[in-house]
Amino acid sequence: MSEKKLYYYRIFDDQETLNFIKSSLPHDEVEHWLKEYERTHEKYLNQEFIEYLREHDPEAEIIKVSDISY
Repeated sequence: MSEKKLYYYRIFDDQETLNFIKSSLPHDEVEHWLKEYERTHEKYLNQEFIEYLREHDPEAEIIKVSDISY
């Protein structure tokens, strides 16, 4: 039994909003779907891209990254 890998990506949108996303798709596949998304949208917004990506990867989601200190 092989474990499913999860990948984490940093992404900026046209509003210069930084988010991190989690996906079960490797980098080349996420890049492919990003290019397809860009062909059909005039503005690139992270939340909209995640909704589009979920059509191909139901596990895709924006994740919040917080600092911790010790």
